[in-house]
Amino acid sequence: MFEALGINLPGLLTQLISFLVIFFILYKFVYPKVLGMLDERARRIQESLDAAENAKKAAASAAEQVEKEIANSRVEGQKLIAEARDAAGRFRLDQEQRARKEAEEIVERARTEIARERDAAVEQVRREFAGLAIAAAEQVIKKSLDEKAHRDLIEGVLREGLKDQKN
Repeated sequence: MFEALGINLPGLLTQLISFLVIFFILYKFVYPKVLGMLDERARRIQESLDAAENAKKAAASAAEQVEKEIANSRVEGQKLIAEARDAAGRFRLDQEQRARKEAEEIVERARTEIARERDAAVEQVRREFAGLAIAAAEQVIKKSLDEKAHRDLIEGVLREGLKDQKN
């Protein structure tokens, strides 16, 4: 029956047994090594992928940390700038107040000095005027007057005249 189909049964059985022996030898000795190599390669590829993913996460985390640091630095820089502006403003105000105070002191000293010099000048004018008035009166009358009495009289008139000027 197999012969009608052109199949040689003893040759087929020999080939089938040879195939099974080779299959068994391959399955027992070669396939485990090939499968082990494939599993090892798959494991290394997975480790590489995991390492790449971890590196990607680490890079993202580092980039995020750098962004936070930059933001913190900006905020701190703005604070320092604001503090510097405040300090400069306070320094300017202190200097302005000190300058005003010094100017007021200078003006007050100048007023005091002017008043002192004015009083000295008025006193000197009084003395000279009294002497000149007496000398003029002597010239007019051609005789000597009582100098002390006339000086007192003239000073009294001058005091009253100054009081009228001040009011």
